[in-house]
Amino acid sequence: MTDAVPSANVDTPNNNTRNHEERSRPNGGPSANVDTPNNNTRNHEERSRSNGEPSANVDTPNNNTQTTDLALSCHGLKTAFNGRLVLNNLSLDVTRGEWLGIIGPNGAGKTTLLRSIAGLVRHQGSVALANGNQPTPTDVALLPQNPTLPAGMTVTEYVLLGRTAHLSWLSRESKNDRLTVAMVLQQLGLVELAGHRLSNLSGGETQQVVLARALAQQAPILLLDEPTSSLDIGHQITILQLLDKLRHTERLTVISAMHDLTTAARFADRIVLIHEGNILADGLPEVVLDAQLLSRVYETSLTIKTLEGQILVLPTPANRTHQHKTSPTNRESAHR
Repeated sequence: MTDAVPSANVDTPNNNTRNHEERSRPNGGPSANVDTPNNNTRNHEERSRSNGEPSANVDTPNNNTQTTDLALSCHGLKTAFNGRLVLNNLSLDVTRGEWLGIIGPNGAGKTTLLRSIAGLVRHQGSVALANGNQPTPTDVALLPQNPTLPAGMTVTEYVLLGRTAHLSWLSRESKNDRLTVAMVLQQLGLVELAGHRLSNLSGGETQQVVLARALAQQAPILLLDEPTSSLDIGHQITILQLLDKLRHTERLTVISAMHDLTTAARFADRIVLIHEGNILADGLPEVVLDAQLLSRVYETSLTIKTLEGQILVLPTPANRTHQHKTSPTNRESAHR
């Protein structure tokens, strides 16, 4: 399946979740100097910048990762479209149960990286599981930004498509497949929409249904391409907290492209900053999310703040070049 794809075991997760507030944050946001990790994980030599562009002081969690903890390894990925290099010899390892946040400006290569891992675009280099095999639809699930929705299908019928990877040729969905779909719909609060046609859903409801299809496939690696872009803030937090619980209870591995840097800091264990197809920074959120680095890459002035232990990435307030002048009428009113 190319539009929505696999995901996690859908047993209701327990409350043994990570408390993101326990992560200590240096006040005012961290600074990022680049200690280059070794080449067993990625070739940072190709990322050197002659203009002195900063990279992150990279705490690389995976340099000493044992094979048993490795979920996925990408090595030397290169992809080009219309002669433009989108991924440039990109390499990274992902640990089982990790939430890896992929950030970067538009056109940086985030979506292409996810689609390369899912096997949906042609690329040079390798993508391999811990056992050395290439991922299949039962290993990775992709939640795309713009899925193709079959006309006339109901929500239940669409989510059932997530079970296709588990079916043999010409076989039909079993009772267990339907129970899995029912559990996913319940987890996401979509039971009332089960019989609704896809064409009648709102943008936010559609995004949740596509996620439900991915979760129904119960793959151990979940690829998310802007998973909450159409959701209101309440549904955003609900969905992301559910995924966070699943990765702890089921050791689901999450690789997510995210535009919201504050949300990435809250949920990701590790962040990779991509720019022009290269990894500029790879490490803990408090290290990678450096104001100087992000301002340079996103070409706008950004400020890093902390609030109750959470990192906030905010636009720098514009300097006011003049004060608001009180009109003569207002001055007269003020003296009355």
